[in-house]
Amino acid sequence: MRSMRPVRSLRSVRSLRSVGSLQARRPVSWRNLGTGLVVFSLAATLLALLVPVYLFGSAGPAAAGARTAWTDDGEGTRQTPSGPLTALDRDFVRRVRMAGLWEKPAGKLAQERGTTDAVRMAGDHLVDGHTELDQRSVDTARSLGVSLPERPSADQQGWLDQLQDSRGATFDRVFANLVRAAHGKVFGLVALVRDRTANTAVRALATRANTVVLDHITVLENTGFVDFPHTGDNEKK
Repeated sequence: MRSMRPVRSLRSVRSLRSVGSLQARRPVSWRNLGTGLVVFSLAATLLALLVPVYLFGSAGPAAAGARTAWTDDGEGTRQTPSGPLTALDRDFVRRVRMAGLWEKPAGKLAQERGTTDAVRMAGDHLVDGHTELDQRSVDTARSLGVSLPERPSADQQGWLDQLQDSRGATFDRVFANLVRAAHGKVFGLVALVRDRTANTAVRALATRANTVVLDHITVLENTGFVDFPHTGDNEKK
């Protein structure tokens, strides 16, 4: 019987060691599990951020073209009776004026050369709409002290030259696509300004421009000559 006691004692010691070992391991295991969950969460977050870049990164030029372009004149924000006037506000007033400097003559060409009623009607809308917007931009600029361009840009003059050189059905298609592309860019700027401006005079101009530009886009598309996605320079302004 005496010979069995050391064995039992030894077994008891081993059992205690095993229990102690398990108890010692449990906190470590829980800590490891917590660390793993944190690492997994961080990895999932990183993956969520990277997947859209991977999926849509290949559309780089197209995505860049979707951005609304405007020019900062470097004059900062000025206070006016109708509210703060930002660089974006001033650029918008100038662009409304610039649009009319080439799109109104383009509309007159469509009235004269369009081979279909729909093209000539689009010309009517362009002439009427830009006559109104041009006057509004001049009045707004005068009240805010904003300088305005007096002639089309080099690009705009180039588009007018293309129209001058076109006849028949070729004119119809060139007209519809050039002017539709330009209006698409202006439409994006109108929305941006209407959302951001705190100047009541600029907001009123943007509100009216939104209606006129949408009307022009509609009648141009109704000609049946607009290619989708429309042809022309993606940077028309």
